[in-house]
Amino acid sequence: MEKAFSNFLSIGAGLGVTLQLLSGGIFIGIVVGSLLTILRCGNCSRVCTFLVDRIVSIVRGTPLLLQLALIYFSIPGILGIKLSTISAGIVAFGINSSAYVSEILRAGVESLPKGQFEAAQTLGIPRFYTWKDIIMPQVITSILPAIINEVIALLKETALIATIGGMDVMRSSQIIAAEQYEYFEPLCMAGAYYYFLVFSIERIGKKIENRRSYAKG
Repeated sequence: MEKAFSNFLSIGAGLGVTLQLLSGGIFIGIVVGSLLTILRCGNCSRVCTFLVDRIVSIVRGTPLLLQLALIYFSIPGILGIKLSTISAGIVAFGINSSAYVSEILRAGVESLPKGQFEAAQTLGIPRFYTWKDIIMPQVITSILPAIINEVIALLKETALIATIGGMDVMRSSQIIAAEQYEYFEPLCMAGAYYYFLVFSIERIGKKIENRRSYAKG
């Protein structure tokens, strides 16, 4: 029992890395994804829209593991910049998430009445405030469940950091399993940590949705 508890605490030590990857990745994903959406839906030139569409398509069409490996192993040789394991993970997860967030936001924007942009332009409202005060508040309300799902998906994908040596929950459980020649218990403990985080995110998402529904009512 004491050994199992010790293993549980050792695996839990990787939570800090997992949460850093999740928070950093989803922050970059939302910021960059929002900018991509504005470029795609903000009456930019066709060339700009075409390039953004291709970028999103490439990011969504290639494995996250490949993107992680390219950023961690290739950037030092190409740019001469050595990224830490966590930094490379945050960048890779953020870029990958931004493509999916962009698609979610684009669907939300396209679901709005098209006359809102024309009305804001007629009233002389600057484009920045049109997006900030009129478009985005409506979009966020409609896409919140999809964003929560993206956060959960990104959380589970952070386990890929173990492939480049990141000491997250998954890697910690693998090390303990290899040292003790016992895989079932450590991996189940790692699964318990991931499930707890997913459950917490779901609960937070539902509370936010309920508050928005209450505010509307």
